[in-house]
Amino acid sequence: AGADTLKRAVELDLASRFQESLVCYQEGIDLLLQVVKATKDEAKKQRFRQKISELLSFSDGKYHKQIRIEENATGFGYEKLFQEYLTEIVSEVWVEDPYIRHVHQVYNFLRFCEMLVKGPCKVKTIHLLTSYDEGSGRNQQISGLEEIQQSLRNYGVTLDIAFSSSIHDREIRFNNGWMIKIGRGLDYFKKPQGRFSIGYCDFDLRPCHETTVDVFHTKHTKKM
Repeated sequence: AGADTLKRAVELDLASRFQESLVCYQEGIDLLLQVVKATKDEAKKQRFRQKISELLSFSDGKYHKQIRIEENATGFGYEKLFQEYLTEIVSEVWVEDPYIRHVHQVYNFLRFCEMLVKGPCKVKTIHLLTSYDEGSGRNQQISGLEEIQQSLRNYGVTLDIAFSSSIHDREIRFNNGWMIKIGRGLDYFKKPQGRFSIGYCDFDLRPCHETTVDVFHTKHTKKM
């Protein structure tokens, strides 16, 4: 299975379909890592480790994609941006966003978590680093995040919440090597016209603020 996946990765690479090829490389490398853990033959282990190192060197640092979301554009719900990077091997997610403070921003984070729970990934841990609400809404912010934390436990997912007063960057990382940076973080949707207006429930139909999305593939960090 690993050999077939890596063969497909090479074919996609030669066709300049780098995003798809990196996904295949990632899955092939993970299959080889499973073989390394399972085999007791040290010589075989060493050969597989060497092959993995070559593949990591070959596939790393090749991909950067930028998406420009125009003012009032629609069709950019979370699934649209993230789904293709949420492969089955994703089990851990890091969200750094200073603006998960107000009620609508906590709801944004909840929608993001719902997407992760639906799969096809098998997320077990979500790390959230954000900042405290500086006004009277701090208690509501904390209680909302704790409620999400409790709800995620029912799905076998651990939510680790941390707060920082110095956080500025906004980025989302998956443990399969993909990193997405959104200029406005998760809060790039405009306020709906009313509670019963189109786009209130379906983010694909919600107009957006202008922002830029940068997608990178970072170095595979699993131990061999």
